[in-house]
Amino acid sequence: MLVVAGEALIDLVPAAPADTRRPADPGQEDGALPALLPKRGGGPYNTAIALARLGSPTAFCSRLSTDAFGEELLRGLTADSVDTSLVQRGPEPTTLAVAQLGPDGSAGYRFYTEGTADRLFTRPALPEAARAVSVGTCSLVLEPGASAYEDLLRHAAGRGIFTALDPNIRAGLIADPDAYRARFRSWLPYVRLLKLSEEDAAWLAAPGDPAAALSQWLTAGPTAVVLTRGARGLTVWTRDGDEQSVPGRRTRVVDTIGAGDTVNAALLHRLDAHGALTGPRPPSADTWRDTLDFAARAAALTCSRAGAQPPYAAELAP
Repeated sequence: MLVVAGEALIDLVPAAPADTRRPADPGQEDGALPALLPKRGGGPYNTAIALARLGSPTAFCSRLSTDAFGEELLRGLTADSVDTSLVQRGPEPTTLAVAQLGPDGSAGYRFYTEGTADRLFTRPALPEAARAVSVGTCSLVLEPGASAYEDLLRHAAGRGIFTALDPNIRAGLIADPDAYRARFRSWLPYVRLLKLSEEDAAWLAAPGDPAAALSQWLTAGPTAVVLTRGARGLTVWTRDGDEQSVPGRRTRVVDTIGAGDTVNAALLHRLDAHGALTGPRPPSADTWRDTLDFAARAAALTCSRAGAQPPYAAELAP
């Protein structure tokens, strides 16, 4: 079982205009602001859904509200056969993220997190069947839950379970950037796979050089660091000095919501298929190239449709 731990929330995504050939008149009340459509989301939530769709036995570890949004998030998990035995429940509201899409389909977010259910997460006992634990995003920022997720990461590493971290920086939620950067570095001895975007790397390395920081982070603990570079593809650096890159796959980008989460899932799924999560030897260069290419293909499919809709295994079959 692969365990994904972290927040689940509702993305409020701008609806596409009914007639894209005619721009809305900002002087008209109906055209001033787009309607916001609620979509299931959250980086760890999307990762869990993506893993299950790829065929990996997956459990989601989080705390969901008992409100209508929480019920819909739970329904989405069960619909894709994600194990929910590690999901806690509470009466507090669901976290909301209002998305703003750029001309290139990239998404920015404003979060509404005060007093929400996922912040009150407490660390559960991991199942004996767990062979990987993935953490990241808002769940490692917002207290008191952040300390519980951090404890889960350390506990999993102590048991010898493969651990993965995607910081997925949301700068607007981080009150003290320097303190968060220091805390991020404290996690690295407990992380086997660090995945982050170029934007994440630049933010975490500030005011220093991201390339130098990547080398330092790799030395601090992870056996591999994967950097996503948008349309230019993915690169991995390993502790034994190997470096492998693959180009991005061409696609018509609708938006990038969930693309990085799909990469997380695809990396874990493909490494697991190669026996690399529990095997005695690190992945070979060929294994890494295959894994990165699989992740690039999966992310391209997610970008080709609106919202976080990761692909199913059949869509990635040769």
